[in-house]
Amino acid sequence: MAETEAPTRRIQVANSRAEDSGRGLAHMPRSMMAALGVGEGDVVEIVGKRSTPARAVYPYAEDEGLDVMRLDGLQRANAGVGSGDFVEVRAAESKPATRVVFAPAQQNLRLQGSSAALKRTFYNRPLVAGDIVATAGHQRVGQMPASIQRYMNAPAYALQEIRLAVVSASPKGVVHIDEDTEIELRPEYEEPEAARRADVTYDDIGGMAATIDQLREMVELPLRYPELFQRLGVDPPKGVLLYGPPGTGKTRLARAVANESDAQFFLINGPEIMGSAYGESEGRLREVFEAAAKAAPSIVFIDEIDSIAPKRGNVQGEAEKRLVAQLLTLMDGLEARANLVVIAATNRPEAIDEALRRPGRFDREIVVGVPDERGRREILGIHTRGMPLADGVDLAELSRTTYGFVGADLAALTREAAIEAVRRIMPQLNLEERTVPPEVLDTLSVTRDDFLEALKRVQPSAMREVMVEAPRVRWEDVGGLDKAQMRLKEGVELPLKDPDAFRRLGIRPAKGFLLYGPPGTGKTLLAKAVAREAKANFIATKSSDLLSKWYGESEQQISRLFARARQVAPTVIFIDELDSLVPARGGGLGEPQVTERVVNTILAEMDGLEELQSVVVIGATNRPNLVDPALLRPGRFDELIYVGVPDKAGRRRILDIQTEKMPLARDVDLDQVAERTDRFTGADLSDVVRRAGLIALRRSLGAREVYMDDFTEALTESRASVTADMEKDYEQIASRLKQDAASMQSIGFISPGQLTPRGPKGAD
Repeated sequence: MAETEAPTRRIQVANSRAEDSGRGLAHMPRSMMAALGVGEGDVVEIVGKRSTPARAVYPYAEDEGLDVMRLDGLQRANAGVGSGDFVEVRAAESKPATRVVFAPAQQNLRLQGSSAALKRTFYNRPLVAGDIVATAGHQRVGQMPASIQRYMNAPAYALQEIRLAVVSASPKGVVHIDEDTEIELRPEYEEPEAARRADVTYDDIGGMAATIDQLREMVELPLRYPELFQRLGVDPPKGVLLYGPPGTGKTRLARAVANESDAQFFLINGPEIMGSAYGESEGRLREVFEAAAKAAPSIVFIDEIDSIAPKRGNVQGEAEKRLVAQLLTLMDGLEARANLVVIAATNRPEAIDEALRRPGRFDREIVVGVPDERGRREILGIHTRGMPLADGVDLAELSRTTYGFVGADLAALTREAAIEAVRRIMPQLNLEERTVPPEVLDTLSVTRDDFLEALKRVQPSAMREVMVEAPRVRWEDVGGLDKAQMRLKEGVELPLKDPDAFRRLGIRPAKGFLLYGPPGTGKTLLAKAVAREAKANFIATKSSDLLSKWYGESEQQISRLFARARQVAPTVIFIDELDSLVPARGGGLGEPQVTERVVNTILAEMDGLEELQSVVVIGATNRPNLVDPALLRPGRFDELIYVGVPDKAGRRRILDIQTEKMPLARDVDLDQVAERTDRFTGADLSDVVRRAGLIALRRSLGAREVYMDDFTEALTESRASVTADMEKDYEQIASRLKQDAASMQSIGFISPGQLTPRGPKGAD
């Protein structure tokens, strides 16, 4: 170790950036480097509960003038300190190592590899026996300061992030690996002389900085500094409940907190605790808590707590009720438990017994939500840390397109991209040899195309129940609806693509759009196009899917639908034939009690206490007069968009789209067809084109082209589905719909019949 006469300085530790994880760097103030007499790239010794070396580098730009030293999670674990603790730092002399022995840093992992690759990866890296080091953090050396690249003469890529323990190093003290060092890699885990657990640290968790801060003050403070609470005369927090969608990183977060707070970690998997004999389940639970109390400071982590602590009023068995009672007693009984914190995780907080959800048991409930774009960028950075990325890979671009993805989904995405890369080199492998030639490994990299292919196979886990195939309809595929198209672009595309613009002007985006008009005018097509162009998740549903014969089930289905949409925002919810789901209340039509409850639920979901963030509802109907008027006010369906029959120019555009793949003869005049199809909807024009093709085939099965005569005959067999009376009635409804909705609300109720158009006969 360094000479005792060497000057030392005391400084507070903070977390380094995720991209610096595994590099063995200590970002410290320039003044401190000058006081210690070290330059950038020199070795320093960091002394906390243990000692570990690092290479000194200048601080981040935002840290200039601050008295903090930034270390990654592995270095903090190696020094036995957490973020916020103080350490002693002094200059150190690093000697060339004659022999270094590595082994996997975690159990149940068997390694096999060349010592030459390890020597290249850790060349010139300072370390001591007992350190945990990572093979990642060494790809893209060009991103590091030029002045210290020579100290980390690493290969261009590290193939995978693997954590290794330095079992022993000769000579003793701080050493570095050079070309003469003998490297040995043991295949299986070995307990180092000074065990340093660092399987998961805060560096391995992305997109939840605020959550980590909340959890640290609830867990780390009581475990590290119990005297603070004793001095204040209050009991430290006893429990924290983490809840959120599956795959967001609740279990991983709990393990990181245990490692960073240097506490013993006890895991209880909900279903595993259940026993068949009388009292066996409670006994197992007591054993875990007793072991945790003896090993304090400790963390007891209960995963899937809803399976062992359900609401006692909802379960039949006595065993479950006894287990809940035992857990209540252990967490807040007569026996005081010091230096022990319980963390529980669930994705169904509403299913947990309410007696647990009070201060003294779970003092705080922390939501672990779906990450935003910045969070997804951090998570992708963590999962690609040890991945050889090709130059074209832009993680920022990937984070923008993976809306709705949780941490587990992003891990699956990187894994699928890696499999794509492996699939590409499979022809070069000799499967009988069972080894991969080094020259093939050196060319292996994951490209942007690999990620794009992986995106086709991985979809947000929260959407798997309701996911429909992403719409492929573009704005170019929609003709004759320019006005409706423009309003949807402004109302849906802009807020989902650029929410900051709306925040800047202090306005809220529209929550809902009601597309109404005669059948066949392209309402569903518009909804598909807007979801595709806004790059949002698309949930399409029908009234029949949401209505159930069981009491209360319909309302629950709707609540689940909106909850799912919030989780994977930005989302477009499309409800077709809206009038059958939310008819006007009090009209005495159908099953009034069911539909009225459904209407109430949708009203509450769209404009209730819980805000809709980046979720847009689009409804389509050809009978807007039957929809409950309370839905038609601003704050629910803000925009009522009339999708009418196209004019001549619109019909011409629709005919262009419909005949795009049809071999037309030279005599075909689509302008003339558009002229003769007054009041034809998009569906009617599609039918005309289809019939013209059938007539051509009727004439000759070997027909190569469709002639004008075929279109003329098709027009005689087709008719406009919208009559002049219907068009007139819809225009009347369009002009007075909002006014009628307002008057209905002011007087409380009007019968749906008062708004029925004169010619509804064809409107269905």
